[in-house]
Amino acid sequence: MRGLYTLFKKEIWRFWKVAFQTVMAPVMTALLYLLIFSHVLEAHVHVYPNVSYTAFLIPGLVMMSLLQNSFSNSSSSLIQSKVMGNIVFLLLTPLSYVEFFIAFLAAAMVRGLVVGLSVYLVALFWVDIPVAQPWWILAFALFGSAMMGAMGIVAGIWADKFDQLAGFQNFIIMPLTFLSGVFYSIHSLPPIWQQVSRFNPFFYIIDGFRYGFFGQGDVSPYLSISVVLVSFVLFAAATLWMLKRGYKLRG
Repeated sequence: MRGLYTLFKKEIWRFWKVAFQTVMAPVMTALLYLLIFSHVLEAHVHVYPNVSYTAFLIPGLVMMSLLQNSFSNSSSSLIQSKVMGNIVFLLLTPLSYVEFFIAFLAAAMVRGLVVGLSVYLVALFWVDIPVAQPWWILAFALFGSAMMGAMGIVAGIWADKFDQLAGFQNFIIMPLTFLSGVFYSIHSLPPIWQQVSRFNPFFYIIDGFRYGFFGQGDVSPYLSISVVLVSFVLFAAATLWMLKRGYKLRG
């Protein structure tokens, strides 16, 4: 386990050494969204009974920050190593592809959870948020960050340069995140867009996470956790397949 722990520790220190950029900057971005949307829409949007729009918004922003940073950690680490050429030093170690996967995944989860928790703690200065089902909150935070960490590994292995990874983030991750119900309930959308939203796995992560706070959601939390688990298994399987075959990593 020493090799796995060493790689995990290396990945943790990689983002922690620049915490102002990797932790503080996403927290500031989330707070700007909170300040702007809550100020503009607080008096005009009511989603759940007895829940203010600001309170409704905070779990969505927490999970959005968690997902984006879990993805960024694993994907950016791999693409940097590939572009700079130091990926060879990892491939020469006696680490198995499973240990490689676990170390990168765990580090991505840690960064996502740290950023998400930081957003939540700072947001508490604005409004008190009830916690109805803490186990649902924990489950969606863990499996959501795991799913995005695995997706980040897939993207980092697939991309050959920073432009490709930026395209993956800008045209896949960002749209799926913003169109997942972070700022609204899908019941406020026209019927056709409600159906489209149900094909977005990010919607189930955010809705299930929000259910843990308010005990209310747009779909059943059991359906949501099922979708998240299946998505994680699929991305994890794809990642392990790519690592085992050395796809775009070995020669």
